[in-house]
Amino acid sequence: MTRLVLMCGTSFSGKSTVAQAIAPALQAVIVSLDEINERRGLWGGDGIPVEEWVRTNALASNEVRALLAARRNVVLDDTSSLRFLRDAWRTLADEGGAEFTLVYLDVDHETIRRRRADNRISAGRRDVADVVLDQHLADFETPEPGEAAVRVKSATELPAWLKP
Repeated sequence: MTRLVLMCGTSFSGKSTVAQAIAPALQAVIVSLDEINERRGLWGGDGIPVEEWVRTNALASNEVRALLAARRNVVLDDTSSLRFLRDAWRTLADEGGAEFTLVYLDVDHETIRRRRADNRISAGRRDVADVVLDQHLADFETPEPGEAAVRVKSATELPAWLKP
């Protein structure tokens, strides 16, 4: 059975790092909404209009569907910040006959802000504007118990079946 692993967490929570740790263990392809946005000339850290996020999400859905149809495992790297988005990915996995796993990076806001401040010094990745991060943190919907999320704080806490 193929698997769709959906990353979930705020900006600077470590989703991409964890996705890169999971992918080899599952021989999975990583689909990143940030990368899709970059191909489209967009950057979420600057703020993106909702209609552009809808287009990016549709492109990601098409990529994931095609990979699952080809019997490939997928790790989807996105904030997955709203419940309805996570539910849609769960439905897509079900329709594709894939096992679905939600991995939630449970990192407090103080740590997120510290990591962003550190990044502004190191320039290790593109920045997120203050107003965009503030809104993102305010709007983020933490997974509820019924979503059966695997909660981790870093790649070192992954369950044994997810470790490379």
